[in-house]
Amino acid sequence: MQNRLQKLKQEIFDKLAEIKHLDVLRDLEVKYLGRKGEFTKILRCLKDLTIQEKKEIGKLANEIKKDLQEKFEEVKNVITKNVIKREKLDVTLPGEKIEKGHLHPITIIQNELEDLFISMGFMVLDGPELESDYYNFEALNIPKHHPARDMQDTFYIDKKNKKQEYDLVMRTHTSPVQVRAMQKYGAPLRCVVPGKVFRNEALDACHEHTFYQLEGLMIDENISISNLIAVMKKLLNGIFKKEMETRVRPGYFPFVEPGIELDIKCAICNGKGCPSCKNSGWLELFPAGMVHPNVLIAGNIDPKKYSGFAFGLGLTRLIMMKYGINDIRLFNSGDLRFLEQF
Repeated sequence: MQNRLQKLKQEIFDKLAEIKHLDVLRDLEVKYLGRKGEFTKILRCLKDLTIQEKKEIGKLANEIKKDLQEKFEEVKNVITKNVIKREKLDVTLPGEKIEKGHLHPITIIQNELEDLFISMGFMVLDGPELESDYYNFEALNIPKHHPARDMQDTFYIDKKNKKQEYDLVMRTHTSPVQVRAMQKYGAPLRCVVPGKVFRNEALDACHEHTFYQLEGLMIDENISISNLIAVMKKLLNGIFKKEMETRVRPGYFPFVEPGIELDIKCAICNGKGCPSCKNSGWLELFPAGMVHPNVLIAGNIDPKKYSGFAFGLGLTRLIMMKYGINDIRLFNSGDLRFLEQF
């Protein structure tokens, strides 16, 4: 065994003296010192030796292996230095430029909106994307079997509760945080809730199954529609840096009463009509209204003393108007040709 180890050591040393290339050196190291290498095969025979022989041969094997590893490292350094000399490499030259990442357009505008609302005294809150049926629907005045549930095609989670009901959903809007915030902070209250929402949509230029909203909520005494419209116009002016042409029309949403919809003239076609605005010239941006008394009650707030407004800004659609993007599917495409423009 000792002779085999010494003979193998000398064999490896002789071959190392002839090597001039790093790839050949790596192959030789694998051949002899790898998991299935020649040196490893010899060591596996130690199990057949006596205890005393194992001690002696084991000690010798460790010494030889250490010598071999040092020799491989020495040869590697010599070859590397020779390559540098031969190819005249200037090691002081700068390396390849690594491109820096940057914020996604959704993140850019979300940050601007958060700063804008913070300046008006609003809190920025967050909520779970996997939501209960209660907070997503019932607490927002949309009881089970109510036709209004058909307004939002929902991804239900395939898991039943103790009543054998499917009661977990991927949230269809950020509105559930309205009730959560009222329960936690009470009134008066000012908050916005940016976040990702999910709907079982047929995809096209203005519909996506995953998109972003920004929920706004303000509750205090003597709050009116005028307060709501003033805040929404402040928001639009802050993002677009100019006066935007808007229109307000009646709208139905179960969690507000009365309900309105604030539209902006399509910035992509300038009101002429295109796929992004469904050829109407206008883009629905702010479903909004006065918080329904039932929602205030669900949030443990007295509707006789307090009133409030709420709106659900289509954050992704706002960004489409801000940058003139004509297809909502581009945001989640991962296409660098699109993302590197921001």
